[in-house]
Amino acid sequence: MTAPPPPIAAVLARRRPVRDSYHETCNRLSRLERAAVWITDRVGSMGFFLLIAVWTFLWLSWNLLAPAKLQFDPPMAFVLWLFMSNVMQILLMPLIMVGQNVQGRHSEVRAQHDLEVNVKAEQEIEVILRHLEYQNSLLLALQARLDRDVTDVLDRKST
Repeated sequence: MTAPPPPIAAVLARRRPVRDSYHETCNRLSRLERAAVWITDRVGSMGFFLLIAVWTFLWLSWNLLAPAKLQFDPPMAFVLWLFMSNVMQILLMPLIMVGQNVQGRHSEVRAQHDLEVNVKAEQEIEVILRHLEYQNSLLLALQARLDRDVTDVLDRKST
């Protein structure tokens, strides 16, 4: 004869509470890590990207088009070409961070949704376990009332 399944109370007692690991991780960050996250959020925004693009355009325009006396950083061929080669890097850095921040937010939303689905599934499984335990108690009561052993009934069915 097989051992009876554990009662639902034992299963529920072993169950660990659901954790929100995102908020736990956020709460464990040091001040420097929080500052890094804050800076990343600000630098990784379209506003910062546009600010850098406008500033770069204004700086380059002023130094190329303003009278020589008013130019604060007159262009030399070497500096101009070096600047132009780095403009794409300067502009791409915040743009890449914007994309990473968007992806990170999407990932956090997806993780939160997964947590909600798992909690709901756990609640539904608990209901199913309670139904099974209730059915088990009904079968045991029926067995006691009929005064028959379940293994005898099962043995007769298999032969």
